[in-house]
Amino acid sequence: MAATEFGSLVESYLDLLWNVDPVAATAAGVAGYDGRLGAYDAEAVQRYLAALKSIGGSLEACDVESLDDEVDRTALLGEIRTAVHRFEHEQPHVRNPVHWVSHVLEGLHLLLSFSTRPRAERALAAASRLREIPSFLANAQATLLECPRVFVETASQVAAQGFAVVDAVEQELTPEDDAAFPQSCADARKALAEFFTYLEDFLNGSGTGEFAIGEEAFNFRLHYQHALRSTAPELWRYGLHLVEEVEQDVAALARSIDAATPWQDVVARLREDHPSGRGLVEAYHRQMERARQFVAAHDLVTVPEGRLDVVATPPFLRPLIPFAAYQPPGAFATDRTGTFYVTPPAADASAPQRDRLLRDHSTHELCSTALHEGYPGHHLQFLTAHAQPRPVRKVVGAAVMVEGWALYCEEMMGEAGFYTSPEERLFQKVALLWRACRVVVDVGLHTRGMSFDDAVGFLVDRVHFERANAEAEVRRYCAEPVYQLSYAVGRRELLSLRSAYRQAHGSAFSLRGFHDAILRFGGLPVSLIRWGLGLDE
Repeated sequence: MAATEFGSLVESYLDLLWNVDPVAATAAGVAGYDGRLGAYDAEAVQRYLAALKSIGGSLEACDVESLDDEVDRTALLGEIRTAVHRFEHEQPHVRNPVHWVSHVLEGLHLLLSFSTRPRAERALAAASRLREIPSFLANAQATLLECPRVFVETASQVAAQGFAVVDAVEQELTPEDDAAFPQSCADARKALAEFFTYLEDFLNGSGTGEFAIGEEAFNFRLHYQHALRSTAPELWRYGLHLVEEVEQDVAALARSIDAATPWQDVVARLREDHPSGRGLVEAYHRQMERARQFVAAHDLVTVPEGRLDVVATPPFLRPLIPFAAYQPPGAFATDRTGTFYVTPPAADASAPQRDRLLRDHSTHELCSTALHEGYPGHHLQFLTAHAQPRPVRKVVGAAVMVEGWALYCEEMMGEAGFYTSPEERLFQKVALLWRACRVVVDVGLHTRGMSFDDAVGFLVDRVHFERANAEAEVRRYCAEPVYQLSYAVGRRELLSLRSAYRQAHGSAFSLRGFHDAILRFGGLPVSLIRWGLGLDE
């Protein structure tokens, strides 16, 4: 049967994915892979690509019986083609040391943070992963070549933070009856130290590469990763236009608060109003609950089962999460608990340091962050995706849908009356301005010759970022082409889809009906959701 053939190929793809990337299996809640790190040396990557191409060829040739199957097949083929192109042309395993060191730390961090799973099981897995770290990082040094300087600088920062993660594993996940465990921890620290030294030596050398992937590769990613018809030139123009448009909205809102002061200064003054360090976690918890109750009371979307815990970031994670971060439950895990980490100021931080960190948690900004990360944003979307019976919709998450949905929700909740003051509406618009600037910087860095310093200056000038925060932002943009634009572009695509859905359903249209209809597709690209709903242009 065609459906069985397609389902079998999906299973083959997932089996390949978990074997190549056991850390992804841990994140997805798939048992049996937690003790491994995988391999990304040249030979292992070639085997992976050969297997991917074989599965892709079979997917193209197989028959499917339904539109749902066809939509899922197209999404999975896009995922496969993107992965093949990325490893063959962008070569993160050869050009980006962050690919290696972040993989190690993520593999350990997940075992520490999934605390609902049996501790003894996680301890055995952590010990096994620790033993693999020396050979894994040795393979990294043998594989890396011609790395862009910005990637090496970022990797050096990440590697320096790895020792705290190993310390946490040794303190919290020591297995019983494993006399070699302390030595495994020591060997892992030594491997991290040697990798850090290798990166420092690399920075002192002359060999550097170009981080920009170029317009052809950028357009390839847009087409297959996001299923977008737009190309870099059109998105460049769109981003520039959106920045100007949103800047005008921000300035108008700021004038309604203080007509005599530039909007940048109004925002800076409002940032002085923030929770205390001790009250930070509780402040976010209240806003998450406020957003959840608002969504339910206004019948905006079906709220699935699954708890969202708001917690202080564990000490070992604070170097990796200096602000806040959301971690979803695994796609195939039985536990449905998501976690929102909030990093309060360190106990020994100076008063200026505490104030500088807390200014990024303005009282007027908490509500838009809460709905973006929680309800009806990422947490609700992930829970709904993971509840789908179709495996592709559990695991394929195009950022143009995932990040686009969360940004769309910021605006949609405002339309529904969630924001209670002009100050809250102002910060929602400032957040949209930041995402508009991301379109310009993403396209500019990779296809328009924009330099690292140019991009930093753009964020400082247009969004009023502190330079250190802008530099941290741009480092990610250099390494993750076509990701940062997905917030604003995804919002645009969803608003267009909503208009088409409203027109098709007429008087029967409801926001809940629209939202439930699109979320059953999980994180598939928006254009494929449009196709699946019979609204393709």
